Amino acid sequence: MGPALDVCCGPRSFYFDKADPRVTFCDLHPRHMTLCDGRALDVSPDVVSDFRDLPFPDESFSLVVFDPPHLDVGAGWQVGKYGKLDPKGWRRDLTEGFSECLRVLRPGGVLVFKWCEYRIPLRDVLACCPATPILGNRRPKASKTHWVLFMREGASRP
Repeated sequence: MGPALDVCCGPRSFYFDKADPRVTFCDLHPRHMTLCDGRALDVSPDVVSDFRDLPFPDESFSLVVFDPPHLDVGAGWQVGKYGKLDPKGWRRDLTEGFSECLRVLRPGGVLVFKWCEYRIPLRDVLACCPATPILGNRRPKASKTHWVLFMREGASRP
């Protein structure tokens, strides 16, 4: 187990090295499919797990990446590629996800959170996290994709 954990790795799209040994890749839904443009999609996590209930001890990682599904409606290739949130329970799910990410993060460790404002505003999602963000791109123009970094403080659980 390396120093980094990705709790919703999906197809590892933003990694320079999709097999980086420093990262433990997790996802609840392993899948292999062909996208609408003919490209193959492969989601092959190292560990099959739910971001709301991670199978790791407290304070196991220095870096945690949390890029949950952003969609809460629809079907099709985007849901196949990225997954979908429960439209009625997404607040609970993301709250549990943030809590788990912070639980497995070492004191002084960094949580990288990625969110696309497809339908749910970032402010509503950040309300689900007990930690205070340090930095992020607060007003992305065209993409609506936010990157937010948190640092775990103290030795006790948040």
